[in-house]
Amino acid sequence: MIRPATVADAAAIGEIHVRSWQAAYAGLLPDDFLAGLSASSRAASWARRIGEGIGRVLVAEEDGVLAGFAAFGDGQLYALYLLPEYWGRGLGRALHDRVIEELTGDSAVLWVLSTNERAKAFYVRQGWVDDGVTQTETIDGGRVTLEETRYRRSLP
Repeated sequence: MIRPATVADAAAIGEIHVRSWQAAYAGLLPDDFLAGLSASSRAASWARRIGEGIGRVLVAEEDGVLAGFAAFGDGQLYALYLLPEYWGRGLGRALHDRVIEELTGDSAVLWVLSTNERAKAFYVRQGWVDDGVTQTETIDGGRVTLEETRYRRSLP
């Protein structure tokens, strides 16, 4: 089941966010940075965003477990993450497809870590195309640098 997120979902979203980063970015981002990620900190951020209506957030549930979420708005997919044990089961595709149905405009963009081959392959299978634009972002007080590639796709 895919539904709009509520503030009550924030703790689970924070846990999904941290666990998915730790699994997906292992070997791509510094180990100490990944180990130090805080689910409660992420939960507080998501509670604020959901409560204030900053963008839209959908959650995916399977067998009563909140297994994934996606954040989007203004022609952009900001985040799509699943608990690692739910990868490869079609839930990410279903969540993605729902986001595409709800995005407005002619096209949308997303940014993906340039070294994240698994995510890039997923997005290409969903019709996204690397449009040649890159950016560098720093996080964790400037200690971690993210090289990102922009993908674009037409909307139905």
